[in-house]
This record gives sequence, structure tokens and C-alpha cells, in this order.
Amino acid sequence: ARCQCKIAPRERKNCGPPGISAAECRKAGCCFNATVPGVPWCFTAKPRKVRKVCPVDPRIRVNCGYPGITAKECQSRKCCFRPRPAGVPWCFYHRTVEE
Repeated sequence: ARCQCKIAPRERKNCGPPGISAAECRKAGCCFNATVPGVPWCFTAKPRKVRKVCPVDPRIRVNCGYPGITAKECQSRKCCFRPRPAGVPWCFYHRTVEE
């Protein structure tokens, strides 16, 4: 993601050999910016910031339990529990979202 490449030039960590092209650099999963001389142009991206959330939309729930599972049993599996609406899993996995 573009925001993962917003790094101060002096904080860049080299991610490729001298003369690496922008395409080769990006193919390696790194950032490329050749506008600042004297610092790495191909550099390591910031780690992604992610968090787990319980999905609000019941249609995208992925079952983590079984019919009749209790909230306590569901939570012991480290899953989300919402006993509504009918016809969808009440115990379901978290989703990972980028911050």
C-alpha cells in the first residue's frame, strides 16, 4: 500500500542492490522512490497495521462453532458471538482489517 512507503528518507532500510529498477524493487515487495539522492531508493516498507474485528454484516460471517454453541464456548475458541439474526452463524471468526 502507498501509505506503507511513506518513510522519511533518513529512516529507509535498503531493500535491493545498487542499480535495481523500480519494477524489480516492487516485484521484491519493496518501495521505490528515486527523488532523494544519497539514500536507498529501493527500501523496506513499513509493516502493515492490522487489527481483528467482529464483522458487522451477518452475511459475511464464517462459522467458528456449531449449532447451539454457548457464548462462553465460542469465546474460548477466540471467536465472535452474536446470537442474532436467525439463519446465520452466531459464533464466527474475526476479520482482519488494515488500519
